[in-house]
Amino acid sequence: MCGIAGTYHWPDGKAVTDRLTDVLAHRGPDGAGRYSHPAGEGEVHLGHRRLAVVDLSTTGAQPMVSEGLALSYNGELYNAPELRTELESAGVRFRGTSDTEVVLEAWRRWGTDCLPQLRGMFAFAVFDERTGELVLARDQLGIKPLFLLRRGAGLVFASELKALATATGGKLEVDHAALVASLLYYWVPDSRCALREAEKLPPGSWLRCRPDGRVERGRFWNLRDVAAEGRERARSGERPDLAAVVEESTRRHLLSDVPVATFLSGGLDSSYLTALAARDRPGISAYTIGFRAEDARFEAMPDDLRYARQVAERFGVDLHEIEIAPNVLDLLPRMTYHLDEPIGDPAAINTFLICSAAREAGVKVMLSGMGADELFAGYRKHLANVLALRYQRVPRPLRRGVSAAVGRLPVASSRRGYRSVRFAKRFLSFADLPQETAFRRSYTMYDRQELLDLIDPDLAGTVEDVLTEHADVYEDNDLDDFVNRMCLADARMFLPGLNLAYTDRSSMAASTEVRVPYVDVEVVKAAFAVPGDRKIVGRQGKAVLKEAATSVLPREIVYRPKGLFSAPLRAWMSRDLAPLVREVVNDGELVRSGFLRRDALRRLVAEDAAGQRDFSKHLWHVLTLEYWYRGATSGSGDHSSSTA
Repeated sequence: MCGIAGTYHWPDGKAVTDRLTDVLAHRGPDGAGRYSHPAGEGEVHLGHRRLAVVDLSTTGAQPMVSEGLALSYNGELYNAPELRTELESAGVRFRGTSDTEVVLEAWRRWGTDCLPQLRGMFAFAVFDERTGELVLARDQLGIKPLFLLRRGAGLVFASELKALATATGGKLEVDHAALVASLLYYWVPDSRCALREAEKLPPGSWLRCRPDGRVERGRFWNLRDVAAEGRERARSGERPDLAAVVEESTRRHLLSDVPVATFLSGGLDSSYLTALAARDRPGISAYTIGFRAEDARFEAMPDDLRYARQVAERFGVDLHEIEIAPNVLDLLPRMTYHLDEPIGDPAAINTFLICSAAREAGVKVMLSGMGADELFAGYRKHLANVLALRYQRVPRPLRRGVSAAVGRLPVASSRRGYRSVRFAKRFLSFADLPQETAFRRSYTMYDRQELLDLIDPDLAGTVEDVLTEHADVYEDNDLDDFVNRMCLADARMFLPGLNLAYTDRSSMAASTEVRVPYVDVEVVKAAFAVPGDRKIVGRQGKAVLKEAATSVLPREIVYRPKGLFSAPLRAWMSRDLAPLVREVVNDGELVRSGFLRRDALRRLVAEDAAGQRDFSKHLWHVLTLEYWYRGATSGSGDHSSSTA
């Protein structure tokens, strides 16, 4: 796992590539490399920062150059042993044992046709000295990031957006449409970029730059097609052996020449992976989090620690417990810098603190249960949307009465929050809506009118664009299964836009690699071959995964109430961050610039303080957006030192 960067036909390309690569130093503290070569009338420059995980010797150093090909690669290839054997049988002789060399030789033999064969997470740049062509590629599911910027025939690329901002002297303008999208979702969709001109290479795609200035794009893997194939497999009566698929993926994700540990929240997903990993690596380490007692009490958070301890004891896991009591005032600007774009999920802080603790203990690689909820319908929003269809059959007068009664209930008192009331209010905010609108409203921050009231009136058209984009993604399939339609939309938007994005940035900020065995091409294929009525059974989400996990885990872990990998936001907002919220709402850059409306923000604060509505998540995101905006508009391209 590493950081990659480079330029193609770019003015002062060598110096720019050096700056890009230096910004990515935290992604690869184990080594740095550069490569330069003529490319037609211009030059290509590749940079690399290495986090050595497989083949720790110099034969794994990058950029890797061999017989006219140069590769700068970020990722892990979990089927490298099989591809190596196939290539060796065709006469290839390898110098080392790295998966980087496997990718290089696979490219030499098959070109872009090698991409569907790569099973893992990756983003890379490969240059052919004979043709002068540079190709960028990104993995099937968007686990690894790749940002790029094109001007004329020139191109600059990097693993992080902040590097591109540095390369252009901090002169990239903010894309207000992306910020509107971030307000809606509390993250920026993978289809958009928070800085104008910059873009993200889409998952499962490649881009080729030719010396004559032509640019060609292609797609080698499409989730829409995978879901359609899964539907046909389900219709033919095929039932994938999910337990075998998850076990095989977990085993492959343990491939490493350095110690591997796991995240262990005590929930199903991480417990299942930890139990499987412990079979292969007895005594494996795991890391879990707890919160200050007063924060957990105020937030009415479940006690996940006891479940994590139970799993660790049962499977002989070396458990490390970390109490999350961060100085959020210090961490907020630091995390905003590392997250690259405005991402308002406080789980990013948890990930960073866990990875930092693991790194201090000498652990470079962690396994995470990320992705299982999206693929197997494990979020509350999935069950809530299914329940909403049933709720709509309740007579309208009765529904009106329920809504009025719940509307009068407080979400918190001065001493504690009421989770069940928060959930009920959230459910009723979308339960009467059509399918796509209800699904969007079940996990986004605002409805259409609330968003319009919050932002500059001149951006009203942008709100419509953002809402239309969600509808287009949701409708872009031939599925007739509501649950799998939600899972497909999540896998295309929610997973790469939020969860994989913050996991990559937060872990790499701590120079740690996080692997996601559920976000594996074979697991994904199996997931979409499972009908929705086997994912949600009665009031049980993720039913098919739970069934698979019972072969390994005790039922009390498998069927326990869903845990939360989040943070005690209401507690933080009411205590640690209250003065900062007031400052940002009254005199922040977003308010002074006119992007956000002061009166609307004040209403959010007042309703939240009165305990009638829970806007802690909304206000946290406003803080992250404010810090990000200050850095992005300061002109330096570096917002690590933004102050409140």
